[in-house]
Amino acid sequence: MLKSLLVAKAKEELEQEILDKEEEKQRYLAERVPPLKTSGISFADLQKLCEELHSKIVVVDEERYDIEAKVNLHTREIKDLNIKVLDLRGKFKRPPLRRVRVSADAILRSLLGSKHKVSMDLRANLKSVKKEDSKEKRPVEDSDWRKNVEAMSGMEGRKKMFDAAKSPTQ
Repeated sequence: MLKSLLVAKAKEELEQEILDKEEEKQRYLAERVPPLKTSGISFADLQKLCEELHSKIVVVDEERYDIEAKVNLHTREIKDLNIKVLDLRGKFKRPPLRRVRVSADAILRSLLGSKHKVSMDLRANLKSVKKEDSKEKRPVEDSDWRKNVEAMSGMEGRKKMFDAAKSPTQ
């Protein structure tokens, strides 16, 4: 509720600011640029008027060019100064991190504090797994590879391979 009110208020202020800028622009233009009266003027007077307007345009373009040059110069100076500031701060290189071996007891001591003496054997909770020979699991059905290829070709062979892969995991 409050957020929507703030957004609505900000939107109103933004619209008002846009209107104010437009009014200020119109006022400035009315001061600086009087309206032209071209009706009823002779050809020679129109030429003089065009020459005057052209000279004013040239002056304004020169001023705009000068201002752009100053802005570009200042932006370059700001960039150079930023680079100098970064150089003066110095370059800090991070040292390469080394691997540190920490035992479980040391981790627990650092977490729980030195008052608590807890020793934990993490290997005691692990399951023991027996390794089986993979050669004993898969007896070779055909000693001749050609017979094995013929037996495994087609959909029946694919089904045998699928069933063989499925049965040891069950």
